Amino acid sequence: MPRIFGKKSKNSENITTDGAQNYSDQSRQTATETNGGANVNKQSAPEQPSPPSQPPRPKLVFHCQQAHGSPTGIISGFTNVKELYQKIADCYDIPVEEILFCTLNTHKIDMTRLLGGQIGLEDFIFAHVKGHPKEVDVTKSEDALGLTITDNGAGYAFIKRIKEGSVMHEVPLIAVGDHIEKIDGESLVGCRHFEVAKKLKEIPKGTTFTLRTVEPMKSGFSNIGPPTGKKGSSSLGSGKQTLRLRSSGPATVEIPDDVVNVATDKINNLLESFMGINDTELAQTIWEIGSKADNPHDFAVGVDESDLQMFGFTDDFIFDMWGAISDAKSGRFNQVAFEERF
Repeated sequence: MPRIFGKKSKNSENITTDGAQNYSDQSRQTATETNGGANVNKQSAPEQPSPPSQPPRPKLVFHCQQAHGSPTGIISGFTNVKELYQKIADCYDIPVEEILFCTLNTHKIDMTRLLGGQIGLEDFIFAHVKGHPKEVDVTKSEDALGLTITDNGAGYAFIKRIKEGSVMHEVPLIAVGDHIEKIDGESLVGCRHFEVAKKLKEIPKGTTFTLRTVEPMKSGFSNIGPPTGKKGSSSLGSGKQTLRLRSSGPATVEIPDDVVNVATDKINNLLESFMGINDTELAQTIWEIGSKADNPHDFAVGVDESDLQMFGFTDDFIFDMWGAISDAKSGRFNQVAFEERF
C-alpha cells in the first residue's frame, strides 16, 4: 500500500476559496449625557445589516505520484495549472521547473491522457519530471517537419505527436513527450506552443539545425498506478463532475457537455492542421466566444477583441472554426461522426 503524504502549507487548502469572512453583529453604542441630574440616552443611528456569511466551498483533494515512481501525495488548493504544478513540487520538495507535464490515471507518456484544462474529481495525477537532455542535428528536407506541439501552461512546449513518415519520424532519439528546450542554441523555455511551432516553420527548407530536447524521466516501477479502490477515467462527457482550470479566474466544478467536448476536439484538430499546435484550453476559449456569437462576423469581432488576437488567425481559419462551432450549436454532428471523419 503506497505511503500517502502531503506538505503542509500556510495557505488555505480549499479550492478557489480564500476563506469566508465572518461578520459579527456590532452592538449599537449608547451615549449618556447628564442634564439637570437626569440621564438622557442617545442611540447612534442604526447600522446597515451585515451581509450573510458565505458557506465555505467544498475542499477538493487529489492524489498524485511522480510518473517514474514515488509515494502517493495529496494536493489541493489550486485554481490553475501553474498552481497545480507548484503544489506537486511542494509535496515532493522538488523545484517546480522540474515538472514537464502531467497525465491522468496513467504513468505512461500517453498524450490522450494529458492533463489539460479539466480534471475529473476522481482522477489520479501523474507528474512527469525532467530526465536526460538530447541534442540532434536535423535537416529540414520538407516544408513540414511533422510535429504537433503543445505546452504545459507553465512555460514548457513539448512534442505531442510525430507524423509517421515525416522528417522528424526519421530522426533518432526524438520522441513524443520530449520538451523542446533549444533551437540552434536559442532557449525556448517560457515560449508558448505556437511560438515554438512558428520558429520551426520559419526554418528554410534544406537547412540543418540543432534541436535540443529533454525527455521525461523513465519509469522505474512496472506496477505503479492509482490505488485499485480509486476509480478514475480521463473520459469527459460521462456525466461525472470535473474541475475546470483556467489561465485566469477561479477554477470551477462542471458537468461536461458532450456537444461542447466534440466541438472543442474539432477546433483542436483545426489548430493542429493550420498551426501545428494542440491546446484544449485554447479550443475551449474559442468555443466560448463562438457560442455567444450569432454569425461569423460577430465571432471574428469577438476573437479580435479578446486575447486571441495575438495568434493572428487568418480569415479562412476564422470561417473554418465558425463552421465547427455552428455545426455543434445546431447539433449537426456527434462524437461518432467526428471520430469517423478524423
